Amino acid sequence: MKAVVKYAYEDGAVELRDVPEPIMEPDQVLLEVKAVGVCGSDVHMWRENQSWEIKMPLVLGHEFSAVVADVGAHVEGVRTGDRVTCETAAEVCGRCTYCLTGNYNLCPHRKGYGALMDGAMTRYVVARPQILHHVPDSVPFEHAALTEPVCVAMNALVEKTVLKPGDLTVIQGPGPIGIMALQVAKLQGAGPIIMLGADIDERRLEVAAELGADYTLNIQREDPLELVRRLGDGFGADLVVDCTGVSRALEQGMAMVRPNGRITKIGWGPQPLNASLDPIVGKAVTLQGSFSHTYATWERVVHLIADGKLDMTPVIGGVYGLDEWETAFSRMEEGANVKSVIKL
Repeated sequence: MKAVVKYAYEDGAVELRDVPEPIMEPDQVLLEVKAVGVCGSDVHMWRENQSWEIKMPLVLGHEFSAVVADVGAHVEGVRTGDRVTCETAAEVCGRCTYCLTGNYNLCPHRKGYGALMDGAMTRYVVARPQILHHVPDSVPFEHAALTEPVCVAMNALVEKTVLKPGDLTVIQGPGPIGIMALQVAKLQGAGPIIMLGADIDERRLEVAAELGADYTLNIQREDPLELVRRLGDGFGADLVVDCTGVSRALEQGMAMVRPNGRITKIGWGPQPLNASLDPIVGKAVTLQGSFSHTYATWERVVHLIADGKLDMTPVIGGVYGLDEWETAFSRMEEGANVKSVIKL
């Protein structure tokens, strides 16, 4: 079967290759992939600037929807033909304190699709039934494939962060996670919401405005700190959400956040900070990291997408075939698409 494969630790070392079909174990399910979202991390691995461990060679892709093609003999509750979306935690130990307390996203032995396990930019994937979520017929596969980035934002802003109605909220970075964070923040009643981007983000800032950002601002042309200080009581943002993956964004966030405010950092990157963390101390700021997601978050997000409370249509800038993967990646890299989707 054809697959988008990263084959070396080099810039551009990704190509369409023939790979063997996976072998399903009795306690697994075989999935026929229908749609895959292109994540910024896929583009990072294409360009060899990822900051996480990966196996090599590697089939890329971890945001996907599928139809169940076969069910192992020991599996219950899943049937051939079921429409599903799948979590990223392909393998966890099931024995550590994090697994046993439901926080398996933090399992030290976790292996994620498209990182330490072959991913979904191909025809078939095997999965544990515990990480599958049924998708209603009303939800297109292209939309269901974007459940994962919404879950990242939901975990960060609902599970990990105190966010109150009326909170002045700044979101740094209008990429896929930033756009999803915007929608989640609006559901919680945050506002006003400011979305920050750069020159490359012109189209993405337009999508942010379409989805309800009260202000959009290009930080290469305007000073966001001036805008933040003009709003509310002038002390700064109640919440800053860093979705950039650029380390220096934290320095900007520390300047914009109000005393006793919160910074939630979702994006990550390999660059050093090269700045003092003293403003966090001086302002008594809460700095919160957030990683991945768990089962309950996925169930909630699937229902929100099905109910139309989360809008995926403006997020999808283009749908591409597997053999068009490079165009799909390039449109993400250029900032032309908030999200590219590969349809199989």
